[in-house]
Formats: sequence, structure tokens, C-alpha cells
Amino acid sequence: MKKALIVGSGLGAMTTAMRLASRGYRVEMVEKHHQPGGRLNQLKKDGFTFDLGPTFFSMTYEFEEFRKDVGLSRLPFTFRDLDVLYAVNFRGSPKRYMIYRDLDKLAMEFEAVEPDFRRKMDKFLKGAASFFHDTEYLVLKRNYDSVFQYLMTLLRVPPKYSPKLFRSVWTEMERHFESREVKEIFSLVAFFLGATPFDTPAIYTILSYTELVHDGYHNVVGGMYKIVDGLRTELDKAGVKMHFNTEVVDYEQSEGQITAMIDQDGHRWEADLFVVNADAAWFRHKIFKRPRYNEQKMDKLKWTLAPFTMYLGLDTKLPGVPLHNYFLGDNFKEYSGKIFKNAIKLDQPYYYVNVVSKSDPESAPEGCESVFVLCPVPDMRYKPDWSDRDQLATNIIKDMSERTGIDLSKHIVSKTVMTPVEWRDSFNLYKGSGLGLGHDLDQIGGFRPRNVDEKFGNVFYVGASTVPGTGLPMAVISSKLVTERITKAYGPVHK
Repeated sequence: MKKALIVGSGLGAMTTAMRLASRGYRVEMVEKHHQPGGRLNQLKKDGFTFDLGPTFFSMTYEFEEFRKDVGLSRLPFTFRDLDVLYAVNFRGSPKRYMIYRDLDKLAMEFEAVEPDFRRKMDKFLKGAASFFHDTEYLVLKRNYDSVFQYLMTLLRVPPKYSPKLFRSVWTEMERHFESREVKEIFSLVAFFLGATPFDTPAIYTILSYTELVHDGYHNVVGGMYKIVDGLRTELDKAGVKMHFNTEVVDYEQSEGQITAMIDQDGHRWEADLFVVNADAAWFRHKIFKRPRYNEQKMDKLKWTLAPFTMYLGLDTKLPGVPLHNYFLGDNFKEYSGKIFKNAIKLDQPYYYVNVVSKSDPESAPEGCESVFVLCPVPDMRYKPDWSDRDQLATNIIKDMSERTGIDLSKHIVSKTVMTPVEWRDSFNLYKGSGLGLGHDLDQIGGFRPRNVDEKFGNVFYVGASTVPGTGLPMAVISSKLVTERITKAYGPVHK
């Protein structure tokens, strides 16, 4: 029986482990953190429970494909559809825009600022839908053995989509809408990718189609960590062993193959093949020490924004604040253009708020709220010093207090702050980049670090910085693609 060792335990790792186990492989997993999940993790503190990272997602059918592939009768967690996707607040404006999945309700939200909104949105979504369905299987859900193969695949994409490759998300918005509010709100999809709408290719406007029409947004009953809990239960049934507080720091090789990974205590983890769920570029840089991935070259790559996160337990309810919220300023272009390289002060930050207890009341004591705050900030290439963490936290709390009319500082009974430093150290994120490599044209598809190692034929990669990209459904697709690689090389194994 072939043995696979999986380094890391994020969603890509767990779904890969299930896929391999169902094909007869003996699978073992090692994880640096004290519990599984990677960035899809959980924090419990002072009677409150928080999702550490992702709070909602789309493309649930990728989980269904996974379920069928591994032979589960049902998924070990339950999706919850979101009718109100999120709310958007602009600094200095009393108007709060509710982003409904129902397009008629959505049109009413913008009737004062964007005449004929429904017709314009229908046209915009029709174009995004066409591109999505024409490229989903052709380009997105496949492995590439070379850049040439990827470029030849792109030549099969209908020429009418070529302009989307060279326009930004913002430029695409300007082609369809007039009002600042609509353009800013529906270009927020770029921030979901850890970038800004001014440097994200227009092809990613397909996310507007997936959120509003194709599948919608969902969270999970009981909190997002139920995905990890459910998969862990199934992995236990499948005989997959997981080891925590175990960090791979070195390796052994022989004749072009890895024979063992070495942890921080010098323990050897032997296997026939290895799947790395640590960041694919970071692992090549830090563990394999590849010249192509030295620090100078890594710094020149385009990385996603870093997360500055807060987890607040409040001893009061927030009746006027829905489940998902974006708090934006009045200088969108300036802020987006400067935030990456730390060229703007963070005294009036843009941020996202998830009131966890709105959907899962058990995450907070009675009469209280669990609140997750995410502020995208520069990674540590541009801002290595986070000694001002308390000031930024204070700025966000003050701003949110002013906008909600509730002095949050008087109601905080639990507070945890994670800067890019903590994110880097907890999950081996390069310079604290939250979602790994960015999705510029020269870093997607065949230009992304491959999911099979260029030197060691028995090392594979799964997760955000390899194909197809970042996000929960992308991690599930990534597990499918890497499993295809492995079974092509080793075949299904009989138990």
C-alpha cells in the first residue's frame, strides 16, 4: 500500500487526504498548528467562538463533487444560504446598501444613484456568466505541464473575451455603471482575492456572477469550522492519522525522490509520496531553498494583502448591524492605490465585519455578540513593524462605534488581535500575505507554481498558491487536480 504524507491540514489538505484514502492510499498528516484547518480555523476565548478566517463562500457544488468522489452519502456539515449577502457602509453617508441576491430587491437599493440599474446589472452578469461557463472546465479545472500548454489552452478561449484579460475589474465596472457607489461595491470582489479592483484582471468579475446568480453565498450552520470538524471525523473513519504541533523544517532525498520530511524535533516522517499544503512558493523558498524562490525573487512576486484581524466579544447586542458588513471610506481610488505599499495612513481604514452570533447564537453568551473584524493591510515587505497594532485596533473600534451609534469600547469583554506577524508565524504565510500569491495574469494558470515539484517527482502541492488559486472552493478543486496528478503517477491503490 502506497503511503502519502500530507504537510499541513488546511481544506486543500483534508480534502486531498480523503480523496487519496478513498483510492486506497495510506495517509498521514502533520500540522504545525495545534489543531487542523489552516486559515479555516477557529478561536475560542472567554466564552466566545470565532471563525479565524473565511466566513462565507460560493460554489458549494465543488463540495458536492468532492462528496461523490470520496463516496460519502452526505456532507458532514450543513450549508446555509445567504439571502442578504452583505451590507456596505460609506463614511459620511447615512445610507447603508443591502446587497441582496434577489436582483429586484437589489435594484431598489440603487434606484436613487444608478438609473436603470436592473438592465445594466443583467447585462453585466450575462457577460460574466458567459465567460465563466466558457472557461470553467477549459481553463480553470485542469492541470498544466508547461507554460506552453497553458498558453495553447488560452488560444481555445473565444476571442471575444480577450479584452477582459487586459482590463481591470475597475475598468470593467466603469463600462457598465456610472455611480461611484455601484462601482465600488461590486468591485469589492477583488478584495476577496486579497487585491484591489485596480490591479485585478476583469476576468474575476465572474465572482459577481457566482455570488448573485450561479450559486450565491453560503456559510455553515454552527460556524465555518464545522467544515473542519466534519472532515476530521470522516478522516478518522478512513484511518487517516493527524499529528499536531509538528512543523516540517527539513527533508531527506535519494536519487531525485524525497524519502522523508524532518520535523523540528528531528523526527523523520517517511512516505512514498508527499503532498505539501503549506504555501507552494513559501515551501520551495524556505524548505527546499530553491534559487528561483530566494527572498529577492519572492519579494518581487505579487502577493495578496495581509490580514489585520480582531476578535471581539461584546456584552451587548448590535441590533442595527447585519451578519456581513463592509465599512468603506470616501477615498476609494486613493486608498486602493496606496494600501498595498503602505503609502497611506491607516487612521481611517477600510474593513469588513462579521457578527458571527447573528447566524450562530451559540458562539456568544446570551445577550452578547461575537464580532470578527478584518482589515486588509500591507504585507511585511512594506510594513514589517506592527508595534502600532493597538492604534489601528483603536481606530477601527472608534470608527465602527461612530457608524453604529454604539460605543463598542465600553462593551468589549474579550479582545484578540492578530497582525500580519501572527498570521505569518501561525501559518507560515510569506511576509504575512493572507491569501498567498496574487492573481495577476502572470501568476494564474500555467504561470502559478505547479502542483507537482520541478525537482522531486514524488512531491506535490495543494492550496492557495498553486492551481487554481485562492478561496475555499478553489482549495477543493486544487485537491481534485493534485489527486489526478498522483493517481496518474501511482494509480489507484488496492487496500
